[in-house]
Amino acid sequence: MVEPAGFAGRVMDHDGGVAIESVADILDRELQTVIDEWLRRVEEQPDLKRIPMTAEERTGHLPHLLHDVIKRLRQHAGTKAEISQVSQAAAAHGDLRHEQGYTVAMAVEESRLLQVSIFTTLHKNVKQLEFSALLPDVVTIADEVDAQLKEQMLRFMAADAAEKAKGK
Repeated sequence: MVEPAGFAGRVMDHDGGVAIESVADILDRELQTVIDEWLRRVEEQPDLKRIPMTAEERTGHLPHLLHDVIKRLRQHAGTKAEISQVSQAAAAHGDLRHEQGYTVAMAVEESRLLQVSIFTTLHKNVKQLEFSALLPDVVTIADEVDAQLKEQMLRFMAADAAEKAKGK
């Protein structure tokens, strides 16, 4: 089937029109696109690039963090505003980045780039977005990514305190 111009890669409904999807569904479908976009942006940052890593080492945590975001988006609307559960993936990522020599500023920049990559991917899928939930979902994404960053920073601080206690 030949798709009309401008519809390449878009989900079509049974009538040939563009199907409307939730933010969670789009992020789930475009998971690899978000990761690729994030990696491209990270590789443009000299301070992040100075720590040598393979693409897998740099992105290995992202599927878990993004699945936490998607899970939060799919929670019942009445529970979305509640504080998310502590992300074990975010905690592990904080420990890993600390061991790899990241600074707090570098971890914050990675988190910022994740939000930019998520929102860029959503923008590229704007014709498929369920607009009635878009703004609340954007708030949920920002809240979840920031909560993940907070968990990472708590792990950074704990690791720093442990190193100081050992006299490093």
